[in-house]
Amino acid sequence: MTDLTSSAHIATAGNEPGGKAFILRQASDVSGLVNNSTQARSNAQIVIAIALGGVFLDAYDLGALAFGMKDVTKEFGLTPAGAGMVASAIAFGAIVGALIGGYLTDKIGRYRVFMADMFFFVVAALACAFAPNEYVLTGARFVMGLGVGIDLPVAMAFLAEFSKLKGRGNKAASIAMWCPTWYAAISISYLLVLFFYAVLPEAHTGWLWRIILGFGAVPALLIIAIRSRYMSESPIWAANQGDLHGAAAILRHSYGINAQVAEGADLTPARPVRRAGWRNYGELFKGVYLRRTLLAAVTAIASAFAYNAVAFGLPVILSSFLAQSMLSTILVSLALNLLFAFVGGLLAVRLVPRLGAWKMTVAGYVCQFLALLGLALVGRPDDGAQAAISIAMLALFLLGQGFGPGSHTMTFASLSYPTSLRGVGVGMNQTLMRGSSTLSLFLFPLLSAALGTNVFWVIGLAPLAGLLALLLVRWEPSGYDVDAEDFAAATPPAAAR
Repeated sequence: MTDLTSSAHIATAGNEPGGKAFILRQASDVSGLVNNSTQARSNAQIVIAIALGGVFLDAYDLGALAFGMKDVTKEFGLTPAGAGMVASAIAFGAIVGALIGGYLTDKIGRYRVFMADMFFFVVAALACAFAPNEYVLTGARFVMGLGVGIDLPVAMAFLAEFSKLKGRGNKAASIAMWCPTWYAAISISYLLVLFFYAVLPEAHTGWLWRIILGFGAVPALLIIAIRSRYMSESPIWAANQGDLHGAAAILRHSYGINAQVAEGADLTPARPVRRAGWRNYGELFKGVYLRRTLLAAVTAIASAFAYNAVAFGLPVILSSFLAQSMLSTILVSLALNLLFAFVGGLLAVRLVPRLGAWKMTVAGYVCQFLALLGLALVGRPDDGAQAAISIAMLALFLLGQGFGPGSHTMTFASLSYPTSLRGVGVGMNQTLMRGSSTLSLFLFPLLSAALGTNVFWVIGLAPLAGLLALLLVRWEPSGYDVDAEDFAAATPPAAAR
């Protein structure tokens, strides 16, 4: 097999390196080079950056619709249940997409899935912009959810499989980058809302939500173009399929590592790598993976429920606290996301190689629980001092989300499983997370209408559950070579090799 006949896609960008040659004899050699190499990483950092494109679009859509929901409700005459249906459609689509995406990521490879899912974003964004009624809008957001759900498992696989194991910029730090990316997208959607709010004639402000949602097709098209040039297949996945030549070419182009395949190298699929299939979802609940799966599931469900309720309801919450104009609500929302959620995400990326995901997630849940407790006790502010306390509690919640569960629930999901199970592991986790998001987005308008600020008591149960799960299961994925589990177990005896 040659590089030209390799089934693994190799980016068109990148230069062939010189210098010392690293010889590949088996799939584990590829994992070792990715984990431990000190070579210049060339296009690998670009791959990590554009792997986050789907995360950006997911967050962008949530932030855009959060501000447009009032106009959508007014234009289509929606009941609270109808508003919940529109708001939660993307999360429901992501539930289906995550299951499919997790399977396909392991079955046909990371690159093919990654290129295909962006088209869902383009079609769905344009359909949202021209939706004639709430049913078309709901359907379009469901299609966008399919793209989101398919994208996340493969994005996390790329982040894990193009990053080194330890030190600054390790696997956990690369995966945690999804969090500041999310908040950057939320902030950009707020800025676009602010821009179009300022330039649109007052008679056409009802168009605002359509323009913002439709604009999502622009970055999706750019991401497709960039991915086609810079993205390669995951070298670890390619090697696990027996394609050492393809893995070597990817290492040369994406890492600047002069990787060469040894004469007589083992080109059979690595053992004991599992064959990709739906049955691998069951493997997540066996042996050592059971505890990891349960911890990842509980933290994901808790984080998604609390964050989606607060983030999606943030404009409504602030407007009730401040009793000010739409402009004030936009500006305060933008400031909270940039100064606390985004900064918290950057702290997670910086500190997780040293502190670990477990400690930072515990601290984040503690902050969130205290913040929600404070919001519940204050209730609806009676004066400026109480309003300031409530906004400070929102800031504490978003900061805790940024450096804690917001960043590291993905770390637990992605780094609890080796390459052969990573797609289905993240897919399962995303299915549960999106199910929690769907429930949160659907229930928040109903609970808020029925309970007012007492809704914070209900939301506060989520970080408490996540905190208890972490105290019961003390699993630290950061810095652990989980991919080695594909090669260490059930190695065939010498006579059979």
